[in-house]
Amino acid sequence: MKRARAARGCSSGLFLALLAVLLMPSQASAADDLKRANFERERASREARQVADWVVDAGDNHAADTRSLPFVIVDKKDAKVFVFDAQGQLRGAAPALLGLARGDDAVPGIGERELSDIRAEEKTTPAGRFVAVLGGNMRGEDVLWVDYAGAVSMHRVLTTNPKERRLQRLATPTPLDNRISYGCINIPAAFYENVVRPAFTGTHGIVYVLPETRSAREVFASYDLWQKQARLLLLAASQAD
Repeated sequence: MKRARAARGCSSGLFLALLAVLLMPSQASAADDLKRANFERERASREARQVADWVVDAGDNHAADTRSLPFVIVDKKDAKVFVFDAQGQLRGAAPALLGLARGDDAVPGIGERELSDIRAEEKTTPAGRFVAVLGGNMRGEDVLWVDYAGAVSMHRVLTTNPKERRLQRLATPTPLDNRISYGCINIPAAFYENVVRPAFTGTHGIVYVLPETRSAREVFASYDLWQKQARLLLLAASQAD
């Protein structure tokens, strides 16, 4: 089965490559105009790249107007955060600690409950598109509010409970031990201060938390750029006939 899938992937990629070669440069120019996020040399999952590319190409990183805004991709599966400027240029990436429980939905009203009343299975980092802004929390610290009503923010890693070993969890090379919070997104303090806070100072932005139980297309109504490129190439080919 895996071999069959790989073969299908190779066949579709080969088809697109051959099609691009057969087309004249003028015919392929529309496909070349697709916009993509620039991850530099940062390692990122396929889904993180697909969503970031879609955000830039579709211009989805705006709120009430058409002005482009900084945006963040939170990859829960890889436990990693990517911060981009409004044009899709990577400003930085870092590991993250996330909600203890696997899941993409927040329990209704959870932001109004005491932490001691929240059960382990309710400690999720919800997936979705959130308009984010800097603000203060109950500890008097500045945070990036992702979902204010749900009490989900992105902030400096908490170290108040040594037994949780949060700094050590961030330092390990695997995401397997990065699920520990009530739902907030903990990141290294230096990354928050040098990347996140400057990116959102004087503006709001968009945070995309990738799902782990559903597809990104379900959550964001996104598209893959290679599919759009294939359609443009086929359209160009048909118009050239």
